Amino acid sequence: MNMPVKIEFFKNPKNRDLTAAELDAFARELDQIKQEVLDDLGEKDAKYIRRVYSTIRYSSLAGRACLFLGWFPPAWLLGTGLLGFAKIMENMELGHNVMHGQYDWMNDPKFNGQTYEWDTVGTSDNWRQTHNYKHHTYTNVKGMDDDVGYGVFRLFPEQRWSKFTLIQPMYIVPFSLLFQWGVAIQNLELGKVLYKRKSMAEFKREWQPAQKKIMKQMFKDYVFFPLIAGPAALPVFAGNLVANGIRNVWTFSIIFCGHFTKDVEVFPKTILKDESRGHWYMRQIRGSSNLTGSEAFHILTGHLSHQIEHHLFPDIPARRYRQVAPKVQAVCEKYGLHYNNASFVKQFGEVVGRIFKYALPFKK
Repeated sequence: MNMPVKIEFFKNPKNRDLTAAELDAFARELDQIKQEVLDDLGEKDAKYIRRVYSTIRYSSLAGRACLFLGWFPPAWLLGTGLLGFAKIMENMELGHNVMHGQYDWMNDPKFNGQTYEWDTVGTSDNWRQTHNYKHHTYTNVKGMDDDVGYGVFRLFPEQRWSKFTLIQPMYIVPFSLLFQWGVAIQNLELGKVLYKRKSMAEFKREWQPAQKKIMKQMFKDYVFFPLIAGPAALPVFAGNLVANGIRNVWTFSIIFCGHFTKDVEVFPKTILKDESRGHWYMRQIRGSSNLTGSEAFHILTGHLSHQIEHHLFPDIPARRYRQVAPKVQAVCEKYGLHYNNASFVKQFGEVVGRIFKYALPFKK
C-alpha cells in the first residue's frame, strides 16, 4: 500500500504528506524545470554576470574615490553608499552565486566556483564547506545543518532552550552588524573546542587560513585605503566601516527571511534515512521562504529572495529563479505543498517574532 511519507517534528498543516509515488512524480517535474534552464544557458547568462562584475568594480572604484573627498559630507555619503552597494552585490549576486558553480560552464577563471575568493573576512573554502555542502545537503536538519540558529539562536521549538537564550533579542543586533564575522568563524566550531570535542591542535590548523583572510581584509579596508587617503584617512576608515555594516545587515536580513519565517520547518536526522530525490526536494520547499519585490530588489538580494528556487536548484544561474518561480509554485500547488512567498516586511516581522518567542522556553 502506498502510504504518505510522514515527517516528524513540527508539521505545518499547510503541507500535505506525499506518498512515495507522488514524491517520485514530484521530483520528475522539478527535474524537468531545471533541465529546461540548463538546456537554455548561453551568452545572455554570461553577459549578465560580466555586467554584474563590471558594475561592482566601477561602483567600488567610484565609492572609494568619493571617500577620498570624505571631509565633504555629501561626498562621504555618496562614497559610503556606493561602496556599500558594491559590497552587497559582490557578496550576494556575484560571490555567493559564483561559488555555487552557477557559471562554471563559462570556463572563465574569474567565475570559477572552486577558486573564487570573495570580499568578506570569511574564506571561500570555509563557505563552500559550511554552506554549499552542509547547508544545501542537510537543509534544516537539526544537528546536521549549522545554519539552524547558527549555534547561538533558538529559532525553533525543537532546539534546546537555555538561560542564555533569554537575551537573544538583544544580541541579534550586534550579530546582524557583524554578520560576516559569524560566517567567518562558523566552520571553526568554537563550541566543540569549548566542550573539548575538538582538539586545540585541530582548531589552530583550521584557524590559520581564517586568520590570514581576516588580516588581509582588515588591512585592505582599515589600513591601506585610509593610509593612501592622507588627510581623508578618518572619513575613509569610517566609510569602509559603515559600508561593511550596510552589507552585513542586508545580508543577515535576506538570509534570515529565507530560512526562519513562521511557516518554515525543521527536521530530525531520521528524515535522512533512505531519503529519495522527491523527499529532498520537499524538504527544501518546506524549509525555505521567498520574498516578493521588484527586479532591482531581487538583484540586490542575489536572487535569494527566491530562496525556495535556490534551495531546489543551487547550481543554476540565480537570475533564472524569477523565470522558474511560477512553474515551481504551480508544482507545489499541484501536490499540496505550501509555497511560502510574501513581502520583506511580512517575512522579516515573522523572523523577529521567532527571535522573541523562542527566547522563552516555548515547546511549540
